Amino acid sequence: MTRKARYEQIVRWFAENRPEAQSELDFDSPFQLICAVVLSAQCTDKRVNMVTPALFERFPTVEALAAAEPGEVYQLIKSVSYPNSKAAHLVGMARKLLEVHGGSVPSDIDELMALPGVGRKTANVVASIVYDKPVIAVDTHVFRVSHRLGLSDGKTPEAVERDLEGHIAEDLRPVAHHWLILHGRYICTARTPRCGECALKEWCKSYGKF
Repeated sequence: MTRKARYEQIVRWFAENRPEAQSELDFDSPFQLICAVVLSAQCTDKRVNMVTPALFERFPTVEALAAAEPGEVYQLIKSVSYPNSKAAHLVGMARKLLEVHGGSVPSDIDELMALPGVGRKTANVVASIVYDKPVIAVDTHVFRVSHRLGLSDGKTPEAVERDLEGHIAEDLRPVAHHWLILHGRYICTARTPRCGECALKEWCKSYGKF
């Protein structure tokens, strides 16, 4: 099967069967989303959702978070991975949002990546969810699933991103990230993929290898 044909079949299945796929992070605003995505680096969405209610209650606005000290934030997020650096990043991010963007979360990928704690994956997540930008964020789940299915042989997240965006229509890219991340989270898991339950096995390059 050619890569083009594989994409066509897999994208068609997802579009028909998972049209409403969305983030599992809890948030009510672009500010809350970018905070949650920063916290989610190398951490589960479930854990992040456990700490953000208290965080957002204490610091409900960009202004409030910008006025905080990292130590205050640390006490509220210490159960996530790398809490010291993430606390510093959240405060620094809020301060830069105020200083450079008037407190608003920008839509431009480069402007997002200039914020403390915001890498390309985080920037793409925010841009696609908030602004419906035609980009695909590549995290560990998306990277793994893309390789196993045969959608990319890219050695870096950026290379996988280019492959995915080169084969998936712009209007589907915002939801495609959620298709792949949720598939990796619940079916194509890292250690013991549930291949017998996978609806994509007919087109999967790795089926039968686990």
